[in-house]
Amino acid sequence: MPIKLHNTLTRKKEIFTPIKKGNVGLYSCGPTVYWYQHIGNLRTYIFVDLLKKVLAYNNLKIKHVMNITDVGHLTSDEDEGEDKIEKTAKKEGKTAKEVTNYYLKVFKEDFKKLNIEEPTIWAKATTHIKEQINLIKKLEEKGFTYKTSDGIYYDSSKFKAYGKFSRLKEQKARKRVSMKEKKNPTDFALWKFSTKPGERQQEYKSPWGIGYPGWHLECSAMSMKYLGEHFDIHTGGQEHIQVHHQNEIAQSEGATKKKFVNYWIHTAWLTSKGEKISKSKGGLYTVSQLEEKGFDPIAFRYLSLTAHYRKPLEFSLESLSSAKTAYNKLKERIIELKQNPTSKGTTKKYKAEFLKSINDDLNIPKALSLIWTILKDKDIGNKQKLELILDFDKIFSLNLDKIKETKTPKEVLNLLKQREKARKEKSWKEADKIRNKITKLGFSIEDSEKGPAVKKIQ
Repeated sequence: MPIKLHNTLTRKKEIFTPIKKGNVGLYSCGPTVYWYQHIGNLRTYIFVDLLKKVLAYNNLKIKHVMNITDVGHLTSDEDEGEDKIEKTAKKEGKTAKEVTNYYLKVFKEDFKKLNIEEPTIWAKATTHIKEQINLIKKLEEKGFTYKTSDGIYYDSSKFKAYGKFSRLKEQKARKRVSMKEKKNPTDFALWKFSTKPGERQQEYKSPWGIGYPGWHLECSAMSMKYLGEHFDIHTGGQEHIQVHHQNEIAQSEGATKKKFVNYWIHTAWLTSKGEKISKSKGGLYTVSQLEEKGFDPIAFRYLSLTAHYRKPLEFSLESLSSAKTAYNKLKERIIELKQNPTSKGTTKKYKAEFLKSINDDLNIPKALSLIWTILKDKDIGNKQKLELILDFDKIFSLNLDKIKETKTPKEVLNLLKQREKARKEKSWKEADKIRNKITKLGFSIEDSEKGPAVKKIQ
């Protein structure tokens, strides 16, 4: 069954065909490690993880490269302002390296908490200065660059296809940007000069003077180093389409005269009250902050599975609570399947439907809903249901294979007996007091015709 992906390059869904049979070269725009990554950022990386796992489920081998921006990303994406890393280093009284190492460490910890697989290669901008300088040299040789008082710039008018990827809509708006010495409003910095050598912690020698690379340059230089001048898939958030990815294409194809990437895939934003979550607006929550509020990070992953990656996902603590409830209910059902391993029927049709859903531009919400349909199917045994759901979890990564039944402590069981005695004697106040004691011990009671059932409070 073919994999179909929505390609931003063509604005349509296409059958995915890798350049090299059985192998996929994948590049993802990673974080600028000057601060904590919020859950809006992490929604994009959950999508990349799902993409990788869908490709792997289809027996494809993935080489995944993700950049770490640890130099050159200015506070304005228009080549102005202070370097974000340098700014944080001054604020926190640390070296730039201490800042980037710390926030990268937290980022990787968030990956583990959310069951996001790490890339094959983490590529830091600071360890690829040579590759970035060499790329500028190639562009210089082909006549794409010019020098200003503050750096080396890419002349976007020399690249005939400039604006094709972003469809020009945003490019027209960018004409409001201060031109200064730029020849065109869409030109961008490849190399920025240090105003005073030694003023920055991170600056490097180059044929054009002491300075540091432009933000867009690193992704082209590092992706081509590890994946070649022409590779399969490039991912990122939708905010990268208009400027960052347009510039990547211009500088990469300008230097190589080859098509840069076959499939560009972008994730829609996580929103709150209809607006994009962003650091500039407070960023709402980090994973650690959600944990402090009593949420398992996997509950956020579950929430992320409920919306298609190309559609905005509205976030609130209420929606996360609903996801937590659904996830806990799913875990309870998994325990029930394990406790009563009946065997009958076939799951062949569900397997086919699941593959069809995930291969249809990663329709994960539809694939997830299939689990609940399977759980209700009376023609399939619990053993078959469990095997199938655990197979699906190779994509979802909800830790369903790690769920274990919680043993009820003797103290709780004794209290339950006392409560049942009080209920038979119609001592309702006493029964309620005992229920409260059980709740304080971390367990809930569900009364039914079959009798009371005690469950661990998640």
